[in-house]
Amino acid sequence: MATIRTIEIENFRGIKSLKWHPKPGVNCLIGPGDSGKSTILDAIDLCLGARRTFQFTDADFHGLAIAEPISITLTLGNLAPELKSIDGYGLYLRGLNVTTLELEDEPGAGLETVLSLNVRVESDLEPVWSILSDRAAAAGQTRNLSWSDRVALSPLRIGALSDHNLSWRRGSILNRLSDETADASTALLAAAREARKAFGVDADKKLGTALGIVTAVASDLGIHVGAKAKAELEAHSVSMTAGTISLHDESGVPLRRLGVGSTRLMISGLQQKNATESSILLVDELEHGLEPHRIIRFLDNLGAKQKESPLQVFLTSHSPIAVRELTVEQLSIVRKAGGVHEVLWVGQHADLQGTLRVYPEAFLARAVLVCEGASEVGLLRGIDQHRSAAGKPSMHSHGTCLVDAGGYTKIMPRAQAFQQMGFKVATFRDDDYRPDAAEEAAFEAAGGEIFKWRKNKKLEVELFESLPVPAVKTLVEKSLEDRSEQEIDSQVRSHSKNAVTLARVEEELRKGELSEETRNALGCAAGGNKEGKKAWFKTVGEMEQIGRDVIWPNLNESDKEFKDSVIALRRWCIGA
Repeated sequence: MATIRTIEIENFRGIKSLKWHPKPGVNCLIGPGDSGKSTILDAIDLCLGARRTFQFTDADFHGLAIAEPISITLTLGNLAPELKSIDGYGLYLRGLNVTTLELEDEPGAGLETVLSLNVRVESDLEPVWSILSDRAAAAGQTRNLSWSDRVALSPLRIGALSDHNLSWRRGSILNRLSDETADASTALLAAAREARKAFGVDADKKLGTALGIVTAVASDLGIHVGAKAKAELEAHSVSMTAGTISLHDESGVPLRRLGVGSTRLMISGLQQKNATESSILLVDELEHGLEPHRIIRFLDNLGAKQKESPLQVFLTSHSPIAVRELTVEQLSIVRKAGGVHEVLWVGQHADLQGTLRVYPEAFLARAVLVCEGASEVGLLRGIDQHRSAAGKPSMHSHGTCLVDAGGYTKIMPRAQAFQQMGFKVATFRDDDYRPDAAEEAAFEAAGGEIFKWRKNKKLEVELFESLPVPAVKTLVEKSLEDRSEQEIDSQVRSHSKNAVTLARVEEELRKGELSEETRNALGCAAGGNKEGKKAWFKTVGEMEQIGRDVIWPNLNESDKEFKDSVIALRRWCIGA
């Protein structure tokens, strides 16, 4: 199958300049709204599609600058033999170094033979399609793909309105399934009802192979069409072309009446059966009209789970369900930097695969706060819940996502990876054990922020040393909900060399005054050991409740430095 090796876009809609080398298989484009994801799909469709009727307007020029031409170039590799024929396109064949991705104007040893297709639009709004070649230009020659080759290479686009693919119309997927042809003219000349019956019988003979494939695909996808799909005339149609023939279920109901999701799912399944030269598929907002389980099946149809997909797929998505089902190698993020667009390949950060599975929403966020562990995530979630209930902005409405790094040694690799992909990133950690200082310095120099507790302290110590006495009493009571008094007493004794006991803690709480020694013993005991074992509040849910019901309600009466740290974290999360 032909594969797009390079996409170059200039002055097209929101994109001033973009050069991207997509991968074979699935290329899922994610990124902020209006970042240019759909524009990239439109550019592929316009340059490679088999249609001559698209009407360009001034709005298609970047910034309405009609003096600067629109130019879209696709370099295709993995060409079929007829496209590499010297007699057919010899003067236009080029060479691509697959290692450096550098393009040379002539094929050569060690280079992949490619063709560069271009569409250019000047201020007269008339598009001109051509094959690029310096040698041909020097010889004063120009040409385009032959129409048959363009039809064969034309990508299939699955959008919100794709039901035309369930009829035998020009360019539809049904016309590509087999070499069979459909002719409705004879049946249409008969009376309407008799014509439907007559053609239905005839169609089984003419379109049997395609109908068999449709029936098998529908059954596999759980779409009911009965024992066998049929090709019948549309009752309301008066046209005498093959486009009047569409798919029906066994009772005669047109399949174009399927829901949006079922239509898209059916078309993707049929495309897998399509054996033509073109295996390029465009899908905008793949989750549109699909429930979560059908999103997963849709991705299966697109070859997302196959080691070597038969399709090259370009899709966009804002769905964490879709993102979670993909691999980092299948994801790319569209960014705009300094007036130039770039597509950043997530696959260069293979260590993010685990994060992708657990926190797929982070890859769709505006900002990412990488936390040392579940406690930090729960703390901030709880504070956010309290503020949201009071009518204040939520961090989620500001596009901020929290990620559990799973330990202090894993914070910086994740944070730096997100930073390199263009996210606004910060880290939040304890200070009893620290990541590499040089890595943190480099992270800050690149614009990252680091939030941490005071020197040598961890979260639990900060809580017990900084919160007012009533709040500490609540924390002690909460710890006793899941642990015996003997266990708490033993832990407090262990961390204070027997200087503090549970009885002493309870006595000081009754008096309303906690000594520094008692606070420290409680904090160390609550934090457990280095690995967090025997910690009192180590789940997201537990710390979420503490953040919501204990920390924020008592923040004004807490230690000032602790209060300032919590407020700074909160402000970062809501983009203040």
